[in-house]
Amino acid sequence: MRTLRNAVEQGKVHHAYLFVGSRGTGKTSMAKILAACLNCERGPTIEPCGQCESCTSIASATSLDVIEMDAASNNSVDDIRELREKVAYAPVSGRHKVYILDEAHMLSSQAWNAFLKTLEEPPPRTIFVLATTEAQKVLPTVVDRCHRFDFGRPTVEQVGAVLARVAAEEQIRIEDAALALVARHATGSFRDALGTLEQLVTYAGEQEITSADVLAVLGVADAEQLFAAVEAVVAGDPAEAMRAAARLAESGRDPGQVLRDLEIHGRELLTVQVLGEVPAELRVTRERDRRLAEQAEALSRTDAVRLLDLVSGALEATANGAQARIQLELVLVKAAAPELDPSTQALQARIERLEAGERAGGPAPARPAPASSGGSAPADAAGAQAQAPTAQATVVAATDERGAVALEVRTAAELWPAVVDTVREGNAMLAALLADARPVIVTERELTLAFPSGAAFLKRKAEQDDHRRVTVEALRSVTGHTLVLRYELRDEEEAAADPAETVLTGEELVQRFMEEFNAEELLDDPDQPEDK
Repeated sequence: MRTLRNAVEQGKVHHAYLFVGSRGTGKTSMAKILAACLNCERGPTIEPCGQCESCTSIASATSLDVIEMDAASNNSVDDIRELREKVAYAPVSGRHKVYILDEAHMLSSQAWNAFLKTLEEPPPRTIFVLATTEAQKVLPTVVDRCHRFDFGRPTVEQVGAVLARVAAEEQIRIEDAALALVARHATGSFRDALGTLEQLVTYAGEQEITSADVLAVLGVADAEQLFAAVEAVVAGDPAEAMRAAARLAESGRDPGQVLRDLEIHGRELLTVQVLGEVPAELRVTRERDRRLAEQAEALSRTDAVRLLDLVSGALEATANGAQARIQLELVLVKAAAPELDPSTQALQARIERLEAGERAGGPAPARPAPASSGGSAPADAAGAQAQAPTAQATVVAATDERGAVALEVRTAAELWPAVVDTVREGNAMLAALLADARPVIVTERELTLAFPSGAAFLKRKAEQDDHRRVTVEALRSVTGHTLVLRYELRDEEEAAADPAETVLTGEELVQRFMEEFNAEELLDDPDQPEDK
């Protein structure tokens, strides 16, 4: 605040200031410091003594010359008129009267208009400080008459330094790791950090404040449990992911807060991946920093970004009434098992894992199939292992952008949910139509989609030219193949049959030919004589 210091020293303090910044960044505190600099018995000075009557009364909010108003609750025209009447009175004991309007953007337009003349031409030795978190809501005519100062969000190191200084002055014993955890959780708010420290002093009593105390007071998830949850994602183990979600939910902490903590952890992992190191603002302890770096290296960037997207969606769902614990479980299970998620991002994650398996010298390991009640788990597991290479080959074939490898119907069926998800990004109605369709026949140039026999209306809507173009483009973006689309109605049992094993009769072949080329069958007339 070099400008403010120079203004005080040179006696050129402006009559109106606009302090802009996020909550807890020191706007109101700076306004009170300015008032102390102007009214200190040794002043005006940039170093108020803090001991004279003026300084102590300002610090204890009892000064008659420093009036603090909450604009959120005093925002009417009548409130401003009352303020205008009081402004006319001279300072009681100090040199200046300082009016601090907190949350100034909450004043109504009528209130601002009533206040504007006073703000333009205030009485002598009267200063207004308007503090706001949303400067865009303040009338431009008001902003033009103020000197504006923007308060940036402090770094974790700056918040930690303030906490350390306060702890030393107040003789508070606190572990370095606990202090760093408080500083990080404050998210750039000095007020929140100091408020948490005050809570911790009451919670710990005469004992030294530890990281466990911070976790208990803040209600945040244990870092060890967050690391364990992401390890399940790295391992691709949905069962362990479900158990990790249960441990997080049963720890006594709010699942919604756990989701936010998981989001912060995922963001830290992505930050370390991008920067290639643990930046200073994320450092807590040497051991914790080492684990963060190791986990960031083990987790692919695709999985890190997808984890953040899943958490973001879960937070939005909980805000709309969904159960936070169920959302937490879905996030971790989908992150650990992309094959359970039909989205395009999940498909990309699956392909990346398969490619990683190829680079490692072989196909990606197949996960064991779940045990069935009929006692055939070993056979099912063996079947799943036997199918793993085939699944890998079909995915590679589907993503061959050169189109050199034909798309298989089984692969098309596996990728169809991702195609529908891609369509949904631009046309939710069409995606709802296509969700009822199933790939049944794939040739070198054509894909046949079957709707249920009672869904003729859906079939007609999907056949519209604009809908067909959107579907073809989505199919190309997911599979790498540009195919002509055909639509037909089929019973579910027919659609479920393997097309490769379907043998058409001569009559069916003729019918298919007629449908394809819009032809009609010409039958011989028995009454006509044969050509000779």
